[in-house]
Amino acid sequence: MTSQAADGPETVAASRRSKITPEREREFFDAVLEQIRECGYDAVSMEGVAASTRCSKSTLYRQWKTKPQFVAAALRASRRARLGGIDTGSLAGDLREVARTAGELSGNDTRLHQALGHAILQDPELQKALREALVEPELAALREILRRGIERGEVPAGHPALEYIPAQVFGVLRVRPILEGEYADPDYLVRFVDAAVLPALGLT
Repeated sequence: MTSQAADGPETVAASRRSKITPEREREFFDAVLEQIRECGYDAVSMEGVAASTRCSKSTLYRQWKTKPQFVAAALRASRRARLGGIDTGSLAGDLREVARTAGELSGNDTRLHQALGHAILQDPELQKALREALVEPELAALREILRRGIERGEVPAGHPALEYIPAQVFGVLRVRPILEGEYADPDYLVRFVDAAVLPALGLT
């Protein structure tokens, strides 16, 4: 009786999870996200990820009961604000650096968005995980850059273009592959910021 009480469902689950090291878990997450980029969400299976990482599929199913749960966990584990450290001292400089950084990441991130496109419409948990991992951190970082520009007096707080800067910057990342068949690389994004974003804010 004492042993059963000590080994309840939460204890057993924690014990099972502890068998996978953080490094091994990262390997699983990297594998499933890369397979989604390459093959599309529907073509990826727990069995396929298990084979590519040389583990048993039961290991993955024990940790994450379904493919959507597994992918959502992988997305959340990849959460990071790649734009968070940008501070050149001027709003124009910051926005150009945002463009360069976003352009360097656009291939991987845009491919992942595209590959998950239909799935996230069908699964609210996947949609939430994608926003938490790839959208919200970058939006928060960009809004902080704009806030600093307002505080420095480079642009008035009530400027009507401020609301649309995130849609401009992140929208072109998603749209260029559709319109032109190419990802928005750093050079393209910097030229876009110089031609469209900075003039909208009255900056050069």
